[in-house]
Amino acid sequence: MFVILGSLVVIGAVLTGFTMSGGQVAALIHPSEFITIGGAAFGAMITMSPKKVIVDLFKGLIAILKPSPFGKPAYIDLFKLLYSLSQIVRRDGLLALDSHLTSPHESPLFNKYPRLANNHHILDFIVGALGMLSDGKLTSDQLKAALETEVGVMETEHHAAVGALSKTADALPGFGIVAAVLGIVITMGAINGPAEEIGHKVGTALVGTFLGILMSYGFFGPMAGRMEFQGIEEMTFFRTIIIAVVALNEGATPRDMIMQARRGIGTEVRPTLEELEQVFKEASADT
Repeated sequence: MFVILGSLVVIGAVLTGFTMSGGQVAALIHPSEFITIGGAAFGAMITMSPKKVIVDLFKGLIAILKPSPFGKPAYIDLFKLLYSLSQIVRRDGLLALDSHLTSPHESPLFNKYPRLANNHHILDFIVGALGMLSDGKLTSDQLKAALETEVGVMETEHHAAVGALSKTADALPGFGIVAAVLGIVITMGAINGPAEEIGHKVGTALVGTFLGILMSYGFFGPMAGRMEFQGIEEMTFFRTIIIAVVALNEGATPRDMIMQARRGIGTEVRPTLEELEQVFKEASADT
């Protein structure tokens, strides 16, 4: 929502200022310039990016148009799930988790929290982390290092997609100049024509430079920044899981495990102490 709102503000501000100065919006509409600049930028992105990076990039662009899946409701569901699983461990031992981890999609406990169960990245990470815990062969330091390595891989892949979009944004002003130069070439071919015709062609050429700069700093650059912030939110969520699983491995009580995990969460999405008490109450009722 905010991405769309911000883009509309950019367009509105630019067009309003232009028309207030006496400009005509129709003078900025040249499909050939969009094709030249957009097509060249897309082709350059394909050239520099592996297939996975391009796929991740388009998934990221779709994701920034949606509300973040890592808000406070997701953390509350996560804490309820982890609290319930921790209670099962303390009551019945680690082996009692096997029925939930072997077929998580069939687990009534996991299915109580569709925000987590329907996100295969989150579900796979939780199942994998608890599976390493149930093996009982790793120290807390080894467990944390292994999980941090996994998160590091996801972080690197996310940065690759963001980097591809950032480099495309950086290239757009250059492609705008390319479009402008092509327009000047066309203008020179009509140099003996009427002044109005020459002026129209020069204006069209300048629109290419304008569009390249606007697309770079008004849209592509900010979208890359938005993807970067969303990646930070995602990695914080996964590292919260790591803190909880490591605390569980060290024998922390369900309550202490959640309190430790809570400390690493940003204040905007961090559940309050009152909300945590409700989490503990509801999770205890589930188990």
